[in-house]
Amino acid sequence: MTMTKQNIVVTGAGGTLCSVIAVDFAKQGHNVVLVGRSLDKLQKVEEEIKAFGGSCACITADVKDEARMMEVREEVHKIFGPVTILINGAGGNQPDAVTTINEFDPKELTEDRDGMRGFFNLDMKKFLDVIEINTLGTVIPSRVFALDMIEQGHGNIINFASMNTYRPLSRVPAYAIAKAGVSNFTQWLAAYLGPVGIRVNAVAPGFFVNERSKKLLTTPDGGLTSRGQHINYNTPMHRFGEAKELIGCVNWLVNDEAASFVTGITVPVDGGFLSSAGL
Repeated sequence: MTMTKQNIVVTGAGGTLCSVIAVDFAKQGHNVVLVGRSLDKLQKVEEEIKAFGGSCACITADVKDEARMMEVREEVHKIFGPVTILINGAGGNQPDAVTTINEFDPKELTEDRDGMRGFFNLDMKKFLDVIEINTLGTVIPSRVFALDMIEQGHGNIINFASMNTYRPLSRVPAYAIAKAGVSNFTQWLAAYLGPVGIRVNAVAPGFFVNERSKKLLTTPDGGLTSRGQHINYNTPMHRFGEAKELIGCVNWLVNDEAASFVTGITVPVDGGFLSSAGL
């Protein structure tokens, strides 16, 4: 079931997952606006889209900067017109907000830590940065582009949650806080905007290898680290996901015929990870 031509904004469009989603939207004939902080990454996606004659534009912005995002909205209006679909894909984690241990070690309270990062010596600025990019980076674009949808009387917002939404995975406390918040905000915003014809949902990717997670999950020779092995063991399909495997879920959620009565949900696309107790 295909949709009529839409104007779609994808934040984090230079990333592994959202770049594939953006390209798919363009292949369907939609106008796609690629938003992110790295122009180089956005331009690579733009080149791929324009190679098959797709319609897109690149705009650099920090999604946490509301004034800048309002400027982006005006730029989009000049290029394509009002937005009907927003994909909030910007987010991520930072190494200095990740612990190197899974449980408390007295050594983290000493000066002789040898690079150990525990809960008590995490960089709180980096910790807050992770929370802000994932939460405010979802809230602010929603505030900005929902204005277009309100004026038109319909629209769709898709947020990006995570396995951390459901389980506080080891080593990533800031990311876990943020992604749990994204799912809760998705429900709140769905209830708030439902009466004006805007549906708000989220996808929760399981374990997909991207630039950030590659070092954590794989070895230089193409094998798996112990963490990567543990994840695969606890994923019933025994593999990582591929970006293209998110496309079907996203396309369903934004389709006003196929998912017309669906709002406020977070859909796991996880190879069964959440269904397995690992026993």
